[in-house]
Amino acid sequence: MIKAIHTIGKYIQVIGGSANTYVSAQAGSQGVGNLRFNTSQQRLEVYDGMTWLELNTPHASVGLNGTAEEAIDWVQRQMAEEKRLEGLAKKHPAVADAMATVKKAKEQLKVVTALVDTE
Repeated sequence: MIKAIHTIGKYIQVIGGSANTYVSAQAGSQGVGNLRFNTSQQRLEVYDGMTWLELNTPHASVGLNGTAEEAIDWVQRQMAEEKRLEGLAKKHPAVADAMATVKKAKEQLKVVTALVDTE
């Protein structure tokens, strides 16, 4: 049972659900979390300390939004490519030299952009 969902981050999305979807424990309440099958209503219910709540109410789906999923996919592709290049560099000195050149160029680019950004 989900007690609470907090959507503070900009990459988490919650879809569906309602206040009745979650059971919040009431301090000192007897029977919080007890389940029963309501035969007159033909539904499963849970006690929240004050009332019986129907369990087949809409539920919440929690996941990453599209931007977060794309970012994770991109990072995984970058990591795989780096591993592939590192493997090639161990076997082929020309690849190692090219990687060193690229690394140096990236460092120079950082310095130049830092100088330009101060203008």
